[in-house]
Amino acid sequence: MTCPEYIHYHNLLLPPEAHSLESLEFAQNFSVQDTDVFAVTYPKSGTVWTQEILPLVLNGGDLTPIQTIPNWDRVPWLEEKRLAVVVDQLPSPRAMVTHFPYHLMPPSFHKSKAKVIYITRNPKDVLVSSYYFHQMAGFLEDPGTFDEFMEKFLAGKVLFGKWTDHVKSWRHTDLGDRIMYITYEEMVQDLPAALRRFSDFLGCNLSEDTIQKISEHCSFKSMKANNMSNFSMIPKQYMDADKSPFLRKGISGDWKNHFSSEQLARFSAVIMKEMEDENFSRPWSLD
Repeated sequence: MTCPEYIHYHNLLLPPEAHSLESLEFAQNFSVQDTDVFAVTYPKSGTVWTQEILPLVLNGGDLTPIQTIPNWDRVPWLEEKRLAVVVDQLPSPRAMVTHFPYHLMPPSFHKSKAKVIYITRNPKDVLVSSYYFHQMAGFLEDPGTFDEFMEKFLAGKVLFGKWTDHVKSWRHTDLGDRIMYITYEEMVQDLPAALRRFSDFLGCNLSEDTIQKISEHCSFKSMKANNMSNFSMIPKQYMDADKSPFLRKGISGDWKNHFSSEQLARFSAVIMKEMEDENFSRPWSLD
């Protein structure tokens, strides 16, 4: 298929296959409820994983939704077309995901008590994952060489802009105890511990048996085999798994297999410069 022109929205690039001016207007006018839960990510930072986790944490471990409802309807994107279609079917508390930076959240969000889980991932792994996604997604521009795509990434000429801008926007909010920060790497290292944090933050008080059950069903292996979560239902013209599976590896540190020493030095210098005034801890090194 021919790659269509991206939608330009507040200096961000969005693919028109999932977004429209109407869906973006719907998002801005969306009525956020106090019980809503948003998982917020920069693209390729664990969004689909969280779409698997959140319903199970909120419903006490009932596997029905992840076995019967596609992830994009189960925990829809705030900014995408599907939200208007499925919003009235979402159980309460409603779980949604978004790639929006903080300043593009709807006005009702700021007036609500809705909670946010913000997931950060090592930007080097984000870049690698995004590179492969662009190769298999027919609705995205061809990424070119890894070096060419890295330069686009650093310049913010990719979906949802610069990684650094996104992270900084959500690190400087007035949400107080309404926001929880966690990293993809922490989830990979100890998913049960991450699930306990989710449970405590959302006031779900899950038992240890339920935590273990959710952890098992939200493993990469289980998700890769779940047709409701692995995007296998998407026509090949949009997502070609022969080029690269959507759920590719589900690990941290794969960047080491892709960066040359020169690319690593270039990438790290730019990211470190843009993050030099940020002092939050993260479980990875940029060099």
